[in-house]
Amino acid sequence: MPETIIKSHTKTVVIGPGRPFVIIGERINPSGRKKLAAEMLAGDFSRVRQDAIAQVAAGAHILDVNAGLGVANPEEVEPQVLAKAIRQVQEVVDVPICIDSSVIPALKAGLDAAVGKPIVNSVTAEEERLEAILPLVAERGAAVIALPNDETGISYDARERFLLAKKIVERAEQYGIPREDVIIDPLTMPAGAIPGSAKTLIQVVRMVSEELGCNTTCGASNISFGLPNRKALNAAFLAMVIGAGMTSAITNPLEPEIMTAIRAADALMGHDENCAAWIASQKGDAGAAGSSERRARRRSRRSRRQNDA
Repeated sequence: MPETIIKSHTKTVVIGPGRPFVIIGERINPSGRKKLAAEMLAGDFSRVRQDAIAQVAAGAHILDVNAGLGVANPEEVEPQVLAKAIRQVQEVVDVPICIDSSVIPALKAGLDAAVGKPIVNSVTAEEERLEAILPLVAERGAAVIALPNDETGISYDARERFLLAKKIVERAEQYGIPREDVIIDPLTMPAGAIPGSAKTLIQVVRMVSEELGCNTTCGASNISFGLPNRKALNAAFLAMVIGAGMTSAITNPLEPEIMTAIRAADALMGHDENCAAWIASQKGDAGAAGSSERRARRRSRRSRRQNDA
């Protein structure tokens, strides 16, 4: 299967089978984060910068940048905010960018602001979206995330989703976009609302890998929406989809459960040579645990001394 190469001004990330799972950090997204949305709208990008640094430090290889502020006039506001957010992120970290918007002018502005070879998130199989977004991707030489839904909505049938993914890949090739630059998102539906949603997604992942030869990704946290203990569900889901052949995901690297599941799956699937990354992560965890225990012992001794006094 072809490999997808994404670049910043200094760093190259390769998405592909047999390689370590690629983590696309999801945190720079004001949807559901009212404080972040208000700050970005007011021109304050300090939290955006902090989130970028923290995600890369935690293990993100690519950062998704979204500026969906929930305003009444997104086509007027979002392009400027998204472009500025991308520039702010690129000032503090050196990983590639995933430009995340449903607003066409914002995608254009994001492509102008991003250096290297970014990802556009996303295009669907709707004719209007294909005609508007694929030329932008082709002109810029970017990669694109493709969602297999069209004017009729989202199908619950794995084969129907695959056929829409195939339609997008073939249309992209007509615009000169190679299939290695089309990353299929099989659509993660909430397991609490749609029984068997993970099973359907896994079926699409396998069909895309075997029949289209494209890499895959997903918005991993959607699987647990509305359910308790979301972190555990998200971690289990990621391990499952890595086993099925998924090669990347948009997720939260700041959640230890998720990072542990991804590193474990990489080690068990043979994507982590000599299990080196797994061993290194466990040494780090052991060191952190030891430090916590030492701090607890010191607090206990101080408490005893204060009581004795």
